[in-house]
Amino acid sequence: MLNILGILFCLAVAYLFSADRKHVDWRSVGIVLLLEIFLAWFLVGFPVGRMIVKAMADGFNWLVEIAYDGIKFALPDFVSKQFGGTADSMNFLTSALLPILLVVPLFDILTYIGILPWIIKWIGKFLSFITGQPKFEAFFSVEMMFLGNTEVLAVSKQQLQHMSKERNLTLALMSMSCVTASILGSYMQMMPGQFVLTAVPLNILGAIIITSILNPVKITPEEDQIYGVQQTEDKKEPFFSFLGDSILGAGRLILIILFTVISFVALASLIDHLLALTTLKWLSLENIMGIFMYPFTLLMGFDFGKAFELARFMGTKLVTNEFVVMGEVSKQVMHHQGIFASAHARAVLTVFLTSFANFGTLGMIIGAFKGLVQKEKVDYISGQVPRMLLSGILVSALSATLAGLFIW
Repeated sequence: MLNILGILFCLAVAYLFSADRKHVDWRSVGIVLLLEIFLAWFLVGFPVGRMIVKAMADGFNWLVEIAYDGIKFALPDFVSKQFGGTADSMNFLTSALLPILLVVPLFDILTYIGILPWIIKWIGKFLSFITGQPKFEAFFSVEMMFLGNTEVLAVSKQQLQHMSKERNLTLALMSMSCVTASILGSYMQMMPGQFVLTAVPLNILGAIIITSILNPVKITPEEDQIYGVQQTEDKKEPFFSFLGDSILGAGRLILIILFTVISFVALASLIDHLLALTTLKWLSLENIMGIFMYPFTLLMGFDFGKAFELARFMGTKLVTNEFVVMGEVSKQVMHHQGIFASAHARAVLTVFLTSFANFGTLGMIIGAFKGLVQKEKVDYISGQVPRMLLSGILVSALSATLAGLFIW
């Protein structure tokens, strides 16, 4: 009953902060919510669904193991002195980030040869048909999973310029919840793979639900067009030049994540040390953010003590990022220790963390829009920062609650 109340609570908060409550398309919201509930039940609570997710997780882990072959060749001491370590014996850079050097180019190759665009196109059409969402918004919800929140905006420049500022805001709200498929392998080195992969489709559908309530936009059939994405099919870049750029891009991504994690952990520690000067033992960044997230975790079905502990982790993720929290709790989660002896706690926290919803993402998204659309649209989106952050929180909370509902 608490989980069901939690789902209604997320929807109610979205409605409370809606930009236009009168025009919320509740029929579409209801259809997508039912689809998300079915997916949560199938992937978490149904044996065949769990088998499918486990097989996918094993596939990603197999890919990461192959990535270690390249790491062992170039940097054997990074893997282990025995040249064959596991994620437990390696540092964060080696176990979670360096495999990106294989996964990102692989996804880029699938894009280059046309496989990923074909998958994105037809899943997007299916979602639009089933949910009644505008064509591009449905297309975008799938596309961002494969390309990333800023990359998908970059290749959609033509579409963004044709769309109203309100529809641009919808895409900004959705981008707060996406998680790039090429980074899932890194997540699964620190958190249970089956729950990481369960979070991905739940977040896609959750983003459609929450943005439909937070920012309902009525469009005409003439406006419901897909203008295409920026492509270079007329003059395709030579494959090995393309592959070299992809590898360099993966390297930059690793450095961005690594430096961001180091900086955020250090800044969070600085804030905690400054708060400690007050001599109030309870006053810490985690506790402050935990108070904010506490109602959500209570409604996910936890008792008062466990709810606050999980709320602290969720709040820390919003201020820093998901990697910071994953690094902190990874050993407890993977070894089923403490509150994570409960599969319910493992599922809820893993699903909540599997998204890019944090303050850093806000800056990335607004920065991407600045280089793509007119100043009027950028100013409008920049003025909606609270809704953007709220969108990420609600989508993550909704997905985590649904996963927790069926883990029993």
